[in-house]
Amino acid sequence: MSIPYRTRRVLSRVGIASAALFVAVLFGWLCWVIWLQRYVVYTDDGAQLNFEMSSHDIVGEVATPPEAAKNISIYYNEGDDAIDIGNDMKQLNGYYIDSEMLQKDLTGVQFRIGQLSAGTPILIDMKGPYGSFFYPSNLPAAIHSASTNVQAVAELVQTLQKKGFYTIARISAFRDWNFGNNNVSSGLYMLNRAGLWLDPDGYFWLDPANANTTSWISSVVLELRDMGFNEVLLADFRFPVSDKYLYSGDKVAALQSAASTLVSSCASTDFVLSFSVDDPTFTLPQGRCRLYLSGVTANGIGQAASQVTVEDPSVQLAFIAETGDTRYDDYSVVRSLYISDVVEAQKKAAGQ
Repeated sequence: MSIPYRTRRVLSRVGIASAALFVAVLFGWLCWVIWLQRYVVYTDDGAQLNFEMSSHDIVGEVATPPEAAKNISIYYNEGDDAIDIGNDMKQLNGYYIDSEMLQKDLTGVQFRIGQLSAGTPILIDMKGPYGSFFYPSNLPAAIHSASTNVQAVAELVQTLQKKGFYTIARISAFRDWNFGNNNVSSGLYMLNRAGLWLDPDGYFWLDPANANTTSWISSVVLELRDMGFNEVLLADFRFPVSDKYLYSGDKVAALQSAASTLVSSCASTDFVLSFSVDDPTFTLPQGRCRLYLSGVTANGIGQAASQVTVEDPSVQLAFIAETGDTRYDDYSVVRSLYISDVVEAQKKAAGQ
């Protein structure tokens, strides 16, 4: 059945008029509700309308800001996870075992260790600049050194710890070929952005300001801490000296920020996280940490010591030395294990 044209026009006009009337009624109702809000009074019995109240009346108390407290209590974290920033570390006078010793003369290393007294600080290379681990790491991204008996190194570490030696693990921090190769966005790029920059020795360098970089370093440090090491030394904690890579940020600020992040995530009341740098003025973050300098001759000790900003240089400033010169003994020092017999004889003669 078809509807005549005139009828359809009438129905259309009626529909439009009805819709307009509905909108007008709805608008009027909303205005009415909004207007009524000024007369709503909330009591214990519920909401009521009071048309006798003026819209300009203020009912209730006027809120005023509270008076500022004059004494503010500050609470310090003293739990198990608190960082001990007290200076209770001891001065070091020990020896280092580098990766070449581990690879070529492990038997000689074991013999010389046997001649030392318990408590002697021993620094051992645990990860090199290629990114290879010299111990059996359980980290998913770890690659083990093919030229090192990693299991024998692990047994050496266990022996040192059982006999009460103070053990220090040294790892390459920002120079890491393997991690850079597998995490390109974490490295330093060539100027043309064609890829990561390689130093003259063929190693990639990581960006200290990259969160993935600090997360990776933290994971290595925490694994070594769980293995029982008393201290971890982050070697190559610097930017490479070159103008061939791309970096537009503040290098000093990036290193300082990275150091603070690593100390806050890894340090504890009985563990030391230290940094091997090329700038004596590098500022250590608060916490249990040390500043290591290498390549400083005995004649340059005084000048280097005068530039550091650590609270207790005799404890927190450490030299990696190649000789038994006793001028290093005013500060923390680790020397090559190969001169341990000479140095121990000097100590004995001096009644130490």
